[in-house]
Amino acid sequence: MDATPSRSLSERNTIRFVLDGEVIELRQVDPTLTVLTYLRETLRRTGTKEGCAEGDCGACTVVLADLRNQRVRFRAINACIQFVPTLDGKALITVESLRAPDGRLHPVQQAMVEAHASQCGFCTPGIVMSLFALYKSESPPSRQRLNDVLAGNLCRCTGYRPIIEAAAMMYQKGSETTDAALPWMHQAFSDADEVGAGERELVEQLNTLDRRTSLAIHGERHFIAPTTVDELAVLVHRAPGAHLLAGGTDVGLWVTKQHQDLEAIIYLGEIEALRRVNVTDQDIDVGAAVTLTEVYQTLTHYYPELDELLRRFASPPIRNVATLGGNIANGSPIGDSMPALIVLGARLILRHGDQRREIALEDFYLGYRHTALAPGEFIERIRIPIHVADHHVRAYKIAKRFDQDISAVCGAYHLTLEGNVVSHLRICYGGMAATPLRAYQCEQALIGNAWTEASVTAAMTRLDGDYTPLTDMRASEAYRRLVAKNLLRRFFLDTYTPASS
Repeated sequence: MDATPSRSLSERNTIRFVLDGEVIELRQVDPTLTVLTYLRETLRRTGTKEGCAEGDCGACTVVLADLRNQRVRFRAINACIQFVPTLDGKALITVESLRAPDGRLHPVQQAMVEAHASQCGFCTPGIVMSLFALYKSESPPSRQRLNDVLAGNLCRCTGYRPIIEAAAMMYQKGSETTDAALPWMHQAFSDADEVGAGERELVEQLNTLDRRTSLAIHGERHFIAPTTVDELAVLVHRAPGAHLLAGGTDVGLWVTKQHQDLEAIIYLGEIEALRRVNVTDQDIDVGAAVTLTEVYQTLTHYYPELDELLRRFASPPIRNVATLGGNIANGSPIGDSMPALIVLGARLILRHGDQRREIALEDFYLGYRHTALAPGEFIERIRIPIHVADHHVRAYKIAKRFDQDISAVCGAYHLTLEGNVVSHLRICYGGMAATPLRAYQCEQALIGNAWTEASVTAAMTRLDGDYTPLTDMRASEAYRRLVAKNLLRRFFLDTYTPASS
């Protein structure tokens, strides 16, 4: 299969982004050059550190700024797995960018100093950048929100108490500074319609960056960023061997960890139609390039019971760029979104050229990292039903760490009762098989029966017929079997009410 996308007369070959008020133009860039390597080795901005090179430790955290409804959106991301061409049309903010002309520290930095929130300092720039993104995006948050924001930043020597104290203090430090000459980045988030002059200038700069034509870099490696779904369909049809890039949180590891040579990349991040979420009375319609952060905000509005699971999925810098379409197409048996989406009855819209077909998510996985996608076909949209009838939805994740860990077992459940009788039940587990898989035998043992401890206890044994889990570094086969059963019991205890029996 051909892996080289063809050239187009409407392409441009220059990457343009804003850095510290200046528009940077890059040509002849290796498409798989990471932002971290570019910052450290080309710009000599060594405040951004390399720790794990896989998006786990947060030492490399920088902030991307782009436009949403003519307001600047700030997102903390991992520079170590972000490719430089994906900066096109955005602004890049590093820890060096926070420096005021007179040398004064940013309120986030000043709070870190006064709270004694740094020891060796290696992780500190990344923590500062995660907090900066929060400082510019939200009003003073709760302690729980601060914990969630910092879930992607590891600190091995300071301890998190002073870091959390600094996070709570930074807004106060910002309010104490009234000098109008300080950069706009020193001003905390405001939901007022009017923004400061500095931010207006950034909005104007971002508006001038040409993103109407496809970015295309051709050399030893090829990178094309189409701007329409139709153009994407043509490219994928002509070059079915090219790698589709959305957030890069998995593809980036192919480069930084596996040292793969990616000959051709087609980037989905510039296609506006794939970055939309449309909600109807029946479903949540999600474009394949919508980030997990955006999807989860909508999903938890309709299914608040999924909040903990979705907050524990990876970390904020990962969720800020990773996409739901990419997470699904990845085909991993331990993708935590999949069990929840499967029990909700999610369906995929697949496209090949001008043709579309619809498939249930549970039928999409054929084997370990083997999906139903045909050559030249891609995921265009994901449709998640909105269940308005009385129903119970839960999802539980079991892992060695609370945050930023791969599940040993992830269980999801969707139950509807008529009185005390189970009329509808879908159960799905991740980590129990080569793919996320429904527990059909267990479901059938409960449907039509009373929702009681006795019936659930009897049905738990049917899970042994649904799954044959492996033993690996995360858990043994026996542990996974026991946990799967206990999670079903937990679901029963969470949803059972004596008055219904």
